[in-house]
Amino acid sequence: MRLLTPLLLGVGLIAAPSARRDTYPRQPGIDVQHYRFALTLSDSTDDIRGDATVTIRFTRDGLQDFFLDLANVAAGKGMTVTSVTSGGSALRFTHGDDHLRISLAAATKAGDLRQFTIAYHGIPGGGLSIGVNRFKERCFFSWNWPDKARQWLPMIDHPSDKATSEFVITAPTKYSVVANGLLQGVDYAPDGSKTTHWKQSVPIASWLNAIGVEQFGVHYGGMVRGVELQTWVPHQDLAKGVAAFEEPSRRAIEFFSDYIGPYSYEKLANVSAAFGGGGTEHASAIFYGENVIDRNAASIVSHEIAHQWFGDAVTEGDWDDAWLSEGFATYFTLLYAEHYDGHDAFVTGLQRARVTALAAEKRLNEPVVHNNIADLKGVIPALVYQKGGWILHMLRSQLGADTFRVAIRRYYAEHRDANASSDDLRRAMEEASGRDLRWFFQQWLHRNLSPALNGSWSYDATAKKVVIELVQTQAGEAYRLPIDVSFVSDSVGQAARVTRIELTQTKQRFELPSDRAPKDVLLDPNTTVLMDVPIFVKH
Repeated sequence: MRLLTPLLLGVGLIAAPSARRDTYPRQPGIDVQHYRFALTLSDSTDDIRGDATVTIRFTRDGLQDFFLDLANVAAGKGMTVTSVTSGGSALRFTHGDDHLRISLAAATKAGDLRQFTIAYHGIPGGGLSIGVNRFKERCFFSWNWPDKARQWLPMIDHPSDKATSEFVITAPTKYSVVANGLLQGVDYAPDGSKTTHWKQSVPIASWLNAIGVEQFGVHYGGMVRGVELQTWVPHQDLAKGVAAFEEPSRRAIEFFSDYIGPYSYEKLANVSAAFGGGGTEHASAIFYGENVIDRNAASIVSHEIAHQWFGDAVTEGDWDDAWLSEGFATYFTLLYAEHYDGHDAFVTGLQRARVTALAAEKRLNEPVVHNNIADLKGVIPALVYQKGGWILHMLRSQLGADTFRVAIRRYYAEHRDANASSDDLRRAMEEASGRDLRWFFQQWLHRNLSPALNGSWSYDATAKKVVIELVQTQAGEAYRLPIDVSFVSDSVGQAARVTRIELTQTKQRFELPSDRAPKDVLLDPNTTVLMDVPIFVKH
């Protein structure tokens, strides 16, 4: 997810999981299996008509009711429910505070599988925006991030309950429809409408469900690693869209498939949506702001495609762990740049990310892992992106690139198409490396500010040692900080010598053997530690 500009449409030990949890009200015993959303869209009104069929497996005995998230009407916008049925019988329901609470005809037994159909209509107050694109043509695009699916779809609107889904969209014939999954068919009616049916066979989180309805130009780019590549843009922009999206998409699918594991979904559609800029990583149907195709799109394309693995296939089970989505996409965009553009491009990206992360820390004074977040307007501040990415970089630097990759592949394989937590990532890293990393995850995920260092170095010619004195100046206790130091030789062509030291105290002295005085001593020469750029001078 990249933050989007407003729509043109007007739209000690690591904390235990129970200690940090977003405030969404869980419903133990409720496990949605599948959603089927049949929606009718019109050019004559912004009012949509829907029939949603929700298939639920109940995992507890004795439940008398449950709720789905669905916005009720306020200020002329919202959804009005006209009926709820199950097995052909009407059920009692109440609709208020954006919850549709449904009373069951009979109490549940663990293992029960039941279907519920909700008939409703209304003008969405968010989530699905209806207006015009940059060519002033009417269009419909969803943007559910992070919890706006409830504005137009009755569902469990939280990432912890992933389900398969399908969209059956009836709209005027001039429109094409793109959505998650595979196209099942298109049927034309005598009244000038057509019905388009898409089905997503892999479980996804609520906000990853998406539809785009427009007079699209569509290009089918063939297969890459078994994945069909598609481009959906305004028909006037087709050549420009193909040029912007296809090459970086092919590269990204190839690189991420090799590095992480198989792509989870039936296709990858790059969709130009009526947003000003940015993008959102709906599973198998990524939406980009319509101005993205006017520039080099490689960075944003690789970011959003990285999300297909992290955020989409492996989804944080709790909004407090949003860094598992955005930090991963940020870092894997840098790994993509390293692979295709070289190490210098990678380091330049890291340095930019460090500046952003440190500034965000000082501005927000918050940790990367949220503490029981309630207001999702703050779910993805910059530090979740850039500091989250840097945390992964430090893991890779400390464990080694090969071990890190083994851990990433393990983490992905174990949690693919399901949910994960920061603890799950830690365990994967520990299993791959054989190290206890609780200290690492505690200090980097749960402390507010990164370390800051001051220090000096000198050469003791009698003892033939380089003497390094360092002070951690950040607030709070000392970080445990493995860090490389480089001895720069004054001999032409002689490689610098790199030694790793580890800080564990606020003030620390290191004496490192050296037969001769170095020309200079550098801290963190390979850009592997997130810290304020240190003041480090010869004494």
